[in-house]
This record gives sequence, structure tokens and C-alpha cells, in this order.
Amino acid sequence: MSLSGVPRILVINPGSTSTKVALYAGEEEVWRTEVSHAPQELADFPTIAAQLPLRMQDIDEAVQAHGLDVRTLSAVVGRGGLLLPVPGGTYRVDDALVEELLSAANGAHASNLGAPIALRIARAASCPAFIVDPVVTDELTEEARESGFPGLPRRSLLHALNQRAMAQRAARELGRPYRELRLVVAHIGGGISVGLHDHGRIVEVNNALDGDGPLAPERSGSLPLYRMWTLYKAGRFDLSAALGKISGKGGLVDLVGTQDLRRIPDQGKGSLARAALAVGIARECGRQAALAGWPVDALVLTGGAAHDAGLVRAVLRKVGFLAQRRFVYAGEAEMQALALGALRTLQGEEPTLDYTKCHA
Repeated sequence: MSLSGVPRILVINPGSTSTKVALYAGEEEVWRTEVSHAPQELADFPTIAAQLPLRMQDIDEAVQAHGLDVRTLSAVVGRGGLLLPVPGGTYRVDDALVEELLSAANGAHASNLGAPIALRIARAASCPAFIVDPVVTDELTEEARESGFPGLPRRSLLHALNQRAMAQRAARELGRPYRELRLVVAHIGGGISVGLHDHGRIVEVNNALDGDGPLAPERSGSLPLYRMWTLYKAGRFDLSAALGKISGKGGLVDLVGTQDLRRIPDQGKGSLARAALAVGIARECGRQAALAGWPVDALVLTGGAAHDAGLVRAVLRKVGFLAQRRFVYAGEAEMQALALGALRTLQGEEPTLDYTKCHA
């Protein structure tokens, strides 16, 4: 705890080619730094876990450059990685959680380094380490989880951190508690996840990582499985290439050669791709609102692609009627969301959760 009594929280957010670091004093950001990593530099490491010393060194240098004495910290919070499914909330980081992330037992992703880095700094600072609303946040109802294919239940993998933060922001603007509302929240980035937030829980969402949902800037979206299989058996495409199109090299990248909406003209193939993107988002928003029993209290559009005014207009023209209010929060607020999650648990507004108990 700082001498002023205001909690000081260090936030760590590892991405594929960068690591964001920020210091918060209560709800206010004091400073932020983004340390970039050359793709080739990271490609030399055999695993994500092997990057840990390099990322730690870069963060230490950033902390020192800002003259931060880590002993003044109240908490360190990192981005949550690929763990087993858990309800949303703020989780205390311990050795077992770190070991699971570094082993990549549930998948390899740069976000797996958030908790290990947070714990190392927190131990030096003699304060707790947390993660908040990891991508594996799973609050699906049992009927939503059932797929109709025994042994292959639906999974919840989404932009939980930003979705929840923007839902809470909308609740503040509505002047009502988040836990009293029904909201449809669409995170529109390289991938797209659209969730139904029902009284504080994300009870339904498309699985943005596995290819479920609308076509996205970098993802193909849901595909007809039988037709995929018959085309594969006929030798029409390579399986590894097809997997790349499902996540990373599909969607707008495959249709028009770029995921950047600013570079896609509203004519010809570009116009068709833009229209398909808007239709897919609208379709998923409509599905979620129908499950809630529309009208919902609010429709929230967020994520980097929400900066595109044309896309936003196209989506709202189709589904604006589903909600009593509509909010557009372009970009993402992951750093602030991490800080606020830690702050709420430090101040006793939310419980500190135990990962081992919650996924058991």
C-alpha cells in the first residue's frame, strides 16, 4: 500500500509481439509502457514459457525507467491465460496456477505469461498477485453447453475481460447495477465474440477461438462441417491450411487480403466483405437477444473494429431495435479492467477466488 493510502497496482498484459505494463493508483492510470518484441526474436524461443526471462527483463527495465519501487505496490495483476474453464472474477495467483500455464496444458498463448510474471514481481513486493476474467471464463448454462454431439460440448472462449469491463461501463451509464441487467455485448476485433450478459453472468457466447460465430477480420466464422469434410476427402484443401483459415488467416484476410478495415474500400469485393461482416455480427447479436427475450437493456459494441463508423452503422441498422439503449465503446480497456478487478477485490467489493476450487 502506498503512503497515501491509495492502492498502487501494477498491470501486466503480454501479447504475441509486445508486453504492456502500467501503474494504477486506485482507478487512475499513472503511467503506461508497451515493450515491443521483434517477431524473429520471439521465434527463436522453442516455447512461450521459454520467453519468460526475456519478458521479465524488459518489464524490470520499464519499472526502473519510471522509478517505481515495487515495495510500494498493493498488488500485481496479470492477464489470464489458457486455464481450465472457470467462472469470471478475480483469482489469486499461486504456484499451481503458474505451473499449469507454463506447461501449456490447455494450450499455448502469450497470455499464459501474465500470471507467472505477476507472481514473480508480487513476491519481490510482498503483495498479492491476481488474474481477472481470463479468456476461459465459462458461465454457460447447461443447455447452452450441450452440443448434440456426445463428447464434444460447446466451450466458452471469448474476450471476457473487455466484454465484462464494457458491460459494467454501460451499467454505470444506465445508472443501474450490472447484476440487474440483460446486455448483449459484441467484441469486434481480429476475432469476434458476442455474449449475453444476464444478471452479471455471461450465460451464452460464441466460441471466438475455435471458429464459432460470425466471420471476422482474421477468422472464417462458423462453417458447414459436412461440406468441409467432403471437400477435404476430395482433396480440395490442405487440413493445416484450413485450420489457419479458421483462426488467423481467414475472414477478411482471406476475402480481401487484409484485416484492416481502413484499407478495405466500400466497393466491389470490399463492399461485399464489409456487408458480410456486418450481417454476421448482427446475426449473432440477434441470436443472443432472442435467447434473453428482447428487448435487452442495452446493446454494446466494442473492440478495435468498432472504430469503423460504417461498420457500426450497418450493424445498428439491423439490430438496434433489439435494445432499449445502444453504446459504442471503440477499442479495448484491458489494462484498466485488470486494474479495476484487482482493486475491487482489494477493497472487499468482490471475493478473491481460488482457481483450484473453482475449476474442480
